[in-house]
Amino acid sequence: MGKTFRVSVPATTANIGPGFDCLGAALTRYNVFTFAPLAAGSALIVDVAGPDGDLITTDATNLAYVAFQEFFQHLGKPTPAVHLHIELDVPLARGLGSSSTAIIGGLLGANAIAGAPLDPAALAELATAIEGHPDNVVPALLGGCRLATVDGRGTPVICPITWHSDIVPIVAVPAFEIATATARKVLPSHYSRSDAVYTLGHLGLLLQGLATGNGDWLRTAIGDRIHEPYRKALISGYDAVTAAAQTAGAYGVTISGAGPTLLALGSPERAEAIAQAMQRAWQQSGVDVVAAQPLAIDHQGAIVTAID
Repeated sequence: MGKTFRVSVPATTANIGPGFDCLGAALTRYNVFTFAPLAAGSALIVDVAGPDGDLITTDATNLAYVAFQEFFQHLGKPTPAVHLHIELDVPLARGLGSSSTAIIGGLLGANAIAGAPLDPAALAELATAIEGHPDNVVPALLGGCRLATVDGRGTPVICPITWHSDIVPIVAVPAFEIATATARKVLPSHYSRSDAVYTLGHLGLLLQGLATGNGDWLRTAIGDRIHEPYRKALISGYDAVTAAAQTAGAYGVTISGAGPTLLALGSPERAEAIAQAMQRAWQQSGVDVVAAQPLAIDHQGAIVTAID
């Protein structure tokens, strides 16, 4: 029998303002995946604990196990029998990267069991191929804030982005879901030149605002014309919550991932007040709130621990 491995993977926020499909950051909430070897005669056991655990499949369609299998198929090796235990703390289908935690958890568990044949760059490329875009899986794997794109050959290029300690990420998570596929369907297939130029300028300003902690730059930079104008109609109470956060001192508010979670950026002094204002505004709009809280940037990314 081989070793048991525990993989802790952070939540993520992606599509930050104008950073659609390329910019994401790891946050201090975690899903944990434990991979234990199984004796001959059993191929797979999956069990899940935590909120929304009853919504997670416990057969071979489980996303962490799909990624686990994909790893061994990538190496051309048989998939070993495994007992997968999942501890959930990242809300499902809320725009906080729950699917990315599963993909990274499955890949890192497989990599550990196989003796770590793939380096972080190769793991990031494989994770991106599974997820379809890098903005969640890359920070979930590596931590911090990351800009991810591809070179002329389609090879991922990952750039760390400085996130100033005076900028606090604040998340407000409503008690309803939006599937990523639904959020993508509302996006147009073409954009105007003016919208493209607007987005380029705002993304550059956003990166500088995050790096320097300049709140005035962030107030302008968070604006987006690629995804937010189309997706906000899917989020009940969007206008009220956004306005409440700004009144409470937020530099800006944007949709986290595909939504419906909203991400506010604020100062350490105003962070708790912003979270409370967002929660009240949603409740006054008739929407229950799962969580509204200041978080921090996770700088470590996914962590693999061998358990004796």
